[in-house]
Amino acid sequence: MSDTTQRNRPETPEVEQPDAQIRKTSVTKRGGGNPAGRGRTTIADGVVEKIAGLAARDVLGVHAMGSGISRTFGAVRDRVPGGGSKSATRGVKAEVGEVQTALDLEIVVDYGVSIADVARDVRENVIAAVERMTGLEVVEVNIAVSDVKLPEEEDEEPETRLQ
Repeated sequence: MSDTTQRNRPETPEVEQPDAQIRKTSVTKRGGGNPAGRGRTTIADGVVEKIAGLAARDVLGVHAMGSGISRTFGAVRDRVPGGGSKSATRGVKAEVGEVQTALDLEIVVDYGVSIADVARDVRENVIAAVERMTGLEVVEVNIAVSDVKLPEEEDEEPETRLQ
């Protein structure tokens, strides 16, 4: 028996190289490609509604969100133990698609403010917050002003009763 591997090799002088034992390999990531393309993210309507509701409430001149009836029911629910906290989504309706969203907001403004300015500020704040946090394109923000809070008006929360 003869060793054929030695015979087929060309005669070259062997020179010892210090890094001869180190192999250079290219590092490849598993799955390859852009990580953003490896799945799908969906955002629920309620998430966008909360973001929009909180952003709208931050605007000076917005007294409350929602219609009188929804605010009254919300106030009753808030007073019931275990009834939950104030709803961040009250007065907000969102329609969320794959890359776009549309919002409808119902607000109550303080007396004396410019409704046009408040609506513009609400629209700008809501669009900025939703687009920054979700990456969705906000195609429209419809604002309905359902009431004006007068300085002498009491909030529409029911009186507390002592028992």
